[in-house]
Amino acid sequence: MIASFNITSNIIFIVMSLNENWKKFNKSENFWIGLLRDFLSVVFIFAIISSFSYITLGRASPIVAVESESMYPHIHIGDIIITQSADRTQITTYEKGKGTGYTSFEEYGDVILYRKFGQEDSIPIIHRAMYYVEKGEPMWDGGPPAPHAGYITKGDNSKTNAAFDQQGSVSYNQPVKKEWVIAVARFYPVPLLGCVSLIPRGNFACLKES
Repeated sequence: MIASFNITSNIIFIVMSLNENWKKFNKSENFWIGLLRDFLSVVFIFAIISSFSYITLGRASPIVAVESESMYPHIHIGDIIITQSADRTQITTYEKGKGTGYTSFEEYGDVILYRKFGQEDSIPIIHRAMYYVEKGEPMWDGGPPAPHAGYITKGDNSKTNAAFDQQGSVSYNQPVKKEWVIAVARFYPVPLLGCVSLIPRGNFACLKES
């Protein structure tokens, strides 16, 4: 009984000490303590946002900045796009969307974010999933057989992306495998906010868009 009472008393004392120290920390006007307090607040808010994003969208960092005009006029350079993990949703292609009436970013089907040839160090491509082909099927009318199953993809910009990705340099003769897909674009784009990220990296194209 005595040992149990001592342990309880120690715990109460520690809790009270921590509480007092926390109050002093919050009320301190010391510059360095204030700076640390602000830093911890930012870390805490970031942790909350990341946790919420992971729970709802399956991604701790769901925001991407668009770097090219390949999805014009529906998505512009410098737009911020919210994405959802591909594991948390079903991808609807343009072909299926046209049949059901499902649209995303003002056109049929989903816009997906994928890694070129599945390379981890490649810049992700954000294009529309047009249709899905199985291995051996022609990738387009009169086209070569698909070396493996995957999505045929294309940018919405009819001037810069008149052909499928698989017909040009973006993903030449390689349908986008399901495991190459990182995420699916959701909601509406936030214009120009992505310039904050692009300009320091030397991409000034979004300024021309504005």
